Amino acid sequence: MSTTGLSVFDKTLHTTNIWLGEIMHDIGPDRDLAWKVLSVVLHKLRDRLPIALVAHFGAQLPLIVRGAFYNQFEPEQLPSDCHSADAFVEDVQGLLRDNRGVDARDAIASVFGVLSRHLSHGQIEKVRHALPASIRSLWPESMLAEGIEVALE
Repeated sequence: MSTTGLSVFDKTLHTTNIWLGEIMHDIGPDRDLAWKVLSVVLHKLRDRLPIALVAHFGAQLPLIVRGAFYNQFEPEQLPSDCHSADAFVEDVQGLLRDNRGVDARDAIASVFGVLSRHLSHGQIEKVRHALPASIRSLWPESMLAEGIEVALE
């Protein structure tokens, strides 16, 4: 039975809930915090990518997650001047500081793991290789080996 009456909305709700469930498995059973972690890490990742890649990457996200990905998007500011893993982690930690103690590295690893498991391997490789080597180290290739490709809406 349909929850919303539109299959596209039902599918994106289902997929988003799967992603949030995986993040909650990593950081604890708080759905609001899982959403915050997903949004923050996606924003930091988005802001580090070239504009064309942002568009291709965003197109693979579930509809609801895509909305969060593009929230407060300022394409003229891309890519950001964040070039080190430490700066990336610090930016994420700063945006999560008002929430219960979630380590930024754990948050980043969780979201990168979700993306690796649910988006196409080719798209993830393009995103990883667009990142400076230091930031790319936060998304180890070992995560990609665990990944599976799942078709989205």
